[in-house]
Amino acid sequence: MANRLLSAIEKNKYVLGPFMKLDSATVVEIAGLAGFDFVILDTEHGPLDISEVENLIRAAHLHDMCAIVRVGENDPLMIGRALDIGADGVQIPQISNKDDACKAVAAAKFYPRGERGVCRYVRAAEFTRIQKQDYFLRANENSSVIVHIEGVEGLKNFEDILDVGEIDVLFIGPYDLSQSLGIPGQTEHPRLLKEIESLIKRAAVKNKAVGIFSESPEGAKRYINLGVQYISYAVDVGMIYDKFKFVVDSVKN
Repeated sequence: MANRLLSAIEKNKYVLGPFMKLDSATVVEIAGLAGFDFVILDTEHGPLDISEVENLIRAAHLHDMCAIVRVGENDPLMIGRALDIGADGVQIPQISNKDDACKAVAAAKFYPRGERGVCRYVRAAEFTRIQKQDYFLRANENSSVIVHIEGVEGLKNFEDILDVGEIDVLFIGPYDLSQSLGIPGQTEHPRLLKEIESLIKRAAVKNKAVGIFSESPEGAKRYINLGVQYISYAVDVGMIYDKFKFVVDSVKN
């Protein structure tokens, strides 16, 4: 299956999807029915394990959504396992320099584009139904590599990271970035917004796609207007809480 996310980015369109922390294929299906383009299955800040994630990927594909796995760290084993179970891409945290970025790419791509561990007895190869060479070629073409720029060091080395081939999206993490700037959690702080806008502009010069997290429709639209193509909108648990709270307050107050 072609990667819809990569296809949209190549056509200069934007895509929209939430972070998912719940081990619920039903919630993933609902996200697809609602019209999201992708989901980010969070194994860094959530309780999900690899076997649970595999079933959530199935649920995403059932409704033609891309399934991206945020791995816990820039680790070849974690990256390879996420792709082996059928993820359309990996989202890799705390990329601070060119070496980090190169390591991430190497773990996500097979030779000659990387050093990903080779096994075709996996769900991504349809348990050997896909012929060997076809599988390796398809995997390299269709696997998204998304790297997080989250700290001051990443800001300093942003130009070097931009020059690393095979990176599909440079994802700006507003929360971690705000902490590294000494303003933790202040995701609307003028200093943070200025840094983010600068990164977006610098990436555009080199024709690189940018991603970002937003907690409001207004914020998402602002970033879309700035040229961001990969919009991570909120988190499943937060959206459920907000709706529940809205109903309770509306009825009781």
